[in-house]
Amino acid sequence: VPVGEGTLGRIFNVLGEPVDNLGPVETKEDFPIHRSAPAFVDLDTKLAIFESGIKVVDLLAPYRRGGKIGLFGGAGVGKTVLIMELINNIAKAHGGVSVFGGVGERTREGNDLYMEMKESKVIDESNISASKVALV
Repeated sequence: VPVGEGTLGRIFNVLGEPVDNLGPVETKEDFPIHRSAPAFVDLDTKLAIFESGIKVVDLLAPYRRGGKIGLFGGAGVGKTVLIMELINNIAKAHGGVSVFGGVGERTREGNDLYMEMKESKVIDESNISASKVALV
């Protein structure tokens, strides 16, 4: 699958193929879908809290910086809305980038998320390289 800044602002299927009709992805390297995890010595083991910018999350269920975050819940409880806020805050407050994996999302929900990201300028169509998220 393609990796790097060329993937930002783009939408991919599970095989890493672009599905957004913006042409092929220009990246310097590709990684296999199945590969070994990084060596433990290469990971940052310093304990730090990730400031999400969402007060109730930071107070009641803080996330560990550098870790993985998974949200589980029933339909219509706001998981995608929370993820959208996190991605927006990471991009704007911290200058970071995100990869959103829409596991089990319906096509309509993925399209709605994409449109919301364009409206909030997390995905910038006029300068796609300035975008801060890739969608899978």
